[in-house]
Amino acid sequence: MNKKEIKKSLVPYAFLLIFFVGCLIFFNIFDNKVNELTYDEFIKDLNGGKVTELTITPKVRTETYKLVGKLDDYKENESFILYLPYSDEFISKITDAKETTSNFELTIENDPEASSWLAAIVEVIPILILAGVTIWIFTRQIGGSNKSMDFGKSRAKLVEESRATFKDVAGLTEEKEEVQELIDFLKNPKKFTNMGARIPKGVLLVGPPGTGKTLLARAVAGEAKVPFYYISGSDFVELFVGIGASRVRDMFKQAKMNAPCLIFIDEIDAVGRQRGTGLGGGHDEREQTLNQLLTEMDGFGANEGIIIIAATNRPDVLDPALLRPGRFDRQVTVSLPDKNARIEILKVHAKNKILDKNITLEYLAKRTPGFSGADLENLLNEAALLAVRRNKKEITMSEIDEATDRVLMGPAKVTKKYTDKEKKLVAFHEAGHAVMGLKLDGANEVQKITIIPRGHAGGYTMMTPKEEAFNYTKNELLEAICGLLGGRVAEEVTFSEITTGAHDDFKKATKIARSMVTEYGMSNLGPMMLEEPDGNTFLGRDYTKNRNISDTVAHEIDEEMRSIINSCYEKTKKIITENKELLSLIANTLLEEETITKEEIDYLVENGHLPKNDQQSKNDKPLAEEKKEETPKKNKKNIKKEDTE
Repeated sequence: MNKKEIKKSLVPYAFLLIFFVGCLIFFNIFDNKVNELTYDEFIKDLNGGKVTELTITPKVRTETYKLVGKLDDYKENESFILYLPYSDEFISKITDAKETTSNFELTIENDPEASSWLAAIVEVIPILILAGVTIWIFTRQIGGSNKSMDFGKSRAKLVEESRATFKDVAGLTEEKEEVQELIDFLKNPKKFTNMGARIPKGVLLVGPPGTGKTLLARAVAGEAKVPFYYISGSDFVELFVGIGASRVRDMFKQAKMNAPCLIFIDEIDAVGRQRGTGLGGGHDEREQTLNQLLTEMDGFGANEGIIIIAATNRPDVLDPALLRPGRFDRQVTVSLPDKNARIEILKVHAKNKILDKNITLEYLAKRTPGFSGADLENLLNEAALLAVRRNKKEITMSEIDEATDRVLMGPAKVTKKYTDKEKKLVAFHEAGHAVMGLKLDGANEVQKITIIPRGHAGGYTMMTPKEEAFNYTKNELLEAICGLLGGRVAEEVTFSEITTGAHDDFKKATKIARSMVTEYGMSNLGPMMLEEPDGNTFLGRDYTKNRNISDTVAHEIDEEMRSIINSCYEKTKKIITENKELLSLIANTLLEEETITKEEIDYLVENGHLPKNDQQSKNDKPLAEEKKEETPKKNKKNIKKEDTE
């Protein structure tokens, strides 16, 4: 909420405060003290000369006198009040006292109640003002921006014209072609109706988070230049049953008034999950909302000119009725970008960045396989932040490297101290991965090795596929497992002991081996699908599912997995043993430099030492390294160590 909205919401409360203070002043109860006297007390004070002021007001309707005045010992805000019946004797006593003492001011006023219209104003006007203020505040709360009583209204926000276009969407060439028909239909629907074609009523965008599904939907609206409603799936479901269905009805009602238009539902799996699943049955409110959505999309009524675009990264949990033709007719898979797509995405996000001339986006795209569009944007933003912290005028490769490590593993923990033994173990562990990457064609290519702790890891080796592929051979998978086991084998061969550092490596290797046996048919069990590739979505299915394999087959699966891992382990051990000199060379270089890149590794393997003339700037070390205590004098060895880090 901005300052203008805050001030606007405080106006009714400020008005009420002013009105309340005015009432206090109007009725004379703002710090005034009024004493009620009896007739005897008043006569005693009157005869004793204590009365200093006296005002007499006759009350015609009640036939009484109202006496208000002050005594000589009263304070400034103190007074007395007295009511007496009509009496000539009373008036004569006051007159005698005035003539005798002459020490008080006597005032006789007319009765204000003698005029009927004045009495009506005094009694009715305050009530009317209070009732009007109450009605104004109540109607403002209902019909204004807060809408506290407006449960059933749609929460979809309307954008009259989206500013995003296809120029803002990079790397989604095929996906943009799939939705181009929607734009043509919204611009010229007769071209399709004359041919007897029916445009898809709904398009479901499926893909991992951060791949640009929402941006693509906004670009479709921007290209078509039509109104654009957007809402999240969670905005439909509320505490009260029936509210979600009411909001769906109201959303389509508003959309019909602005047709042709687009409706974008983000994270539709929040409301579109399969009905009747789970241990305790379905959620009544969510299922009613889904039923209403199904009816509005393709029921007895027609929603001409309304196209729905929805996005989710969990299509497996959606209800089948939602995915049938006539509702979401088309599914567009927005997958992670390949190398060429990453180059296009980097061009978009690098427009306002000042990059060093030596940085090529093609090289950066090659080093970031598996990154989504959001990851790439975050990578360049982190690099820009690092360049500002280091007081640089442009983003260099050092900031790119550090930003990549931050995105993948977290910031460097340079202050975390290793013992000499731990540091040596980590160095040989990471060097083992590097040796396997160098000696096996199917293993991933080593891009960077560091023994500086990041996140939960004491060090890590950044390895990327030599070439991006959709399919992998059995030999490539086996060599990938060997690459993962290289760290553990290096520990065993060098120190004759093992550590817990290979925990994550084993997790990945075991997953690959199990997939080879149960999904890919790459074992002695034959070409059989023994397990589904994705786990069960609902807890209820886990308890009620039927097993497709016997206990004997389950035991054979375990044996095959063990056989794959053990054979890869022996192969890895043989390669590491045959290349102990290379292992020691890389490990000892890591102990000295702490971080080495792919180019340095290649030079090290070929020449046995790092290049002496290709030194980086002292500012090109990790940001956390800059916090180290600096010494007044540094020899060449120390300078070299800091530069490579």
